[in-house]
Amino acid sequence: MQFGMPTLIELKSIESCVAVCHELGLDFVELNMNLPEYQTDKLHDAQLLEIADKYYIYYTIHLDENLNPCDFNNKVAAAYTETVLQPIDAAKQLSMPVLNMHLHSGVWFTLPDKKVFLFDEYEQEYIRKLTVFRDDCAAAVGDANIKICIENCGDYGDKPYLNKGLALLLESPVFALTFDVGHNAAAGYVDESTIMEHIESLYHMHIHDATALLERVIADARVEGFEAVEGYVHIWKGRDDFDFKWPARLYEKLGFVPFVEHDGVVVMRKTL
Repeated sequence: MQFGMPTLIELKSIESCVAVCHELGLDFVELNMNLPEYQTDKLHDAQLLEIADKYYIYYTIHLDENLNPCDFNNKVAAAYTETVLQPIDAAKQLSMPVLNMHLHSGVWFTLPDKKVFLFDEYEQEYIRKLTVFRDDCAAAVGDANIKICIENCGDYGDKPYLNKGLALLLESPVFALTFDVGHNAAAGYVDESTIMEHIESLYHMHIHDATALLERVIADARVEGFEAVEGYVHIWKGRDDFDFKWPARLYEKLGFVPFVEHDGVVVMRKTL
């Protein structure tokens, strides 16, 4: 298991981000293509390889969040597809194992009683375009060790066409899943059943300080009549790849206070 970090918007150079990654003992930096400094023409820069070698890390890519290869305008769809095919080429040159992407929910019309999503209304066309996109990506990746991972964004619960689209993409071994636990928690855990349905395709994760998840634990504990909720925070003395407990600052934000410390672990308690 390997751990990385996202691009930090506070730092304006890739070397600054990579230096932080190295200092924290992490393995990779996710280059975010929403930012101007990480556009395709920058990804072929030999300096990226030099920096990676200098700090003993590697890169992954987060594709543009506006990516919509199923746009009904063929020229727009083709342009979006090109914004994936070019990073695939860069990923081959820079030995990037993961390209992360969102599955766009598309445009909607608002009616008096509901929203109508056009990809739902024109599902056959949506699936046709997504199939073309999948096959183009698979051809571009070829036998390279690259996965295009689809990140959940809290939409799987009420947009069945996205679930169908996800299943279609996962028919190709080039595509896999990213499980973003923060998005899932913030959306009331609606994505989790879809992730579990395709658990064999899980390849990548985004782990956040998911405040909504801890708030849910507190709310459930109140309903069930508990007097207090406790959490356990490690005092760091080194890296632990299997420590998924929340940091103390998240507990403190929700009213927890240190209760007792024992053997390198602080018990954080909130009285209900």
